[in-house]
Amino acid sequence: MANIFRAGQWTDVFLLVGTGAITLTGLVFVAMSLNLKVIALDATHRNRAINTLTGLALVFLRCALVLMGAQDHRAIGAELFVVSGVSLAVFVRGYANAIRVGSGLRLSRIVGGGLVHLAEMFGATLFYFGHLIGLYIAAIAIVTNTCYMITAAWLLVMGAFDNAAT
Repeated sequence: MANIFRAGQWTDVFLLVGTGAITLTGLVFVAMSLNLKVIALDATHRNRAINTLTGLALVFLRCALVLMGAQDHRAIGAELFVVSGVSLAVFVRGYANAIRVGSGLRLSRIVGGGLVHLAEMFGATLFYFGHLIGLYIAAIAIVTNTCYMITAAWLLVMGAFDNAAT
């Protein structure tokens, strides 16, 4: 089967998303360090912080893996599937832990984030089997996941601020 991946057509997308993800990781880390005590003491904030930092770092990893040279669609599809699966596991575990301790997290956040991860894994699978549309699905899911984590970072910062103010 011929390689359907054309690196030159995708480089800018994955550079943009990867650079944004790693930059946001640093900003979230700084914001967390300013509110470390509040975040460490609250299960919701602690798990949201873990999910956000890990999720953004794994977006960066996915983008970096796609940009590595001399790969075909099978390698990229497999990499996206595996790393997205790890990201999904971290995401679900963190939110499940926070919900279990009775914090203020909503089930809609875990369902929405889980669906985005599953969409990426579906796209990665399609791409692995030679369907270019799969890479489009996976890339859109990665961007959506990044936006989802930006909202999580905002909720983390605002929640820590609210707790610190009381």
